[in-house]
Formats: sequence, C-alpha cells, structure tokens
Amino acid sequence: MAKKEIASKKKEPKHPSRDEFELEELAATLTEAMEEEVYKTFSVYKHDEPLSGMVIKMDANTKLIHIKDKFMNVHKIHFLDILNVSLVEG
Repeated sequence: MAKKEIASKKKEPKHPSRDEFELEELAATLTEAMEEEVYKTFSVYKHDEPLSGMVIKMDANTKLIHIKDKFMNVHKIHFLDILNVSLVEG
C-alpha cells in the first residue's frame, strides 16, 4: 500500500521550465552583471527570500553561478534556478 501512495504524489520539478530564448536572455544578463561587478538582486527558485550579491564566477561545467553577498559569503546557485535578476533597491 505504501508504494501506491508514493506513486500518486506528483513529483515537483527540480528546476523551473523555460524556453531557450528566456535562458539565453538570463545568460546574457548574468554575464553583464559579472562584467559590471555591481550588486544585483536574484530571485531564486524554491527560496523564500531574494539573494543580493555580485556574480563573481559562472562555471560552465557545473552550471553554477557563484554569487558573493555583502557579508562576503559565496552562494553557488544553479543557473536554471535563477528566476530573475534585477538592480539592488535601496
């Protein structure tokens, strides 16, 4: 009976689905953010709070975007989990 219960649950996607155009725009925005060396706000999939920081590295092999926050902590966020990039408000 336990197997039936597990099978009936919908599996949540690991990353949000987007089309190729949206992914290309996101890549261009992240590249620009890294080159400009300015703080940005990142909306991240399955995170309650947005992340503010600076893109310091974009790893093509692992698809991880390294973002350093104002406390010098480095957050490694998967490229596909970044929903939106905007200017830091304040």
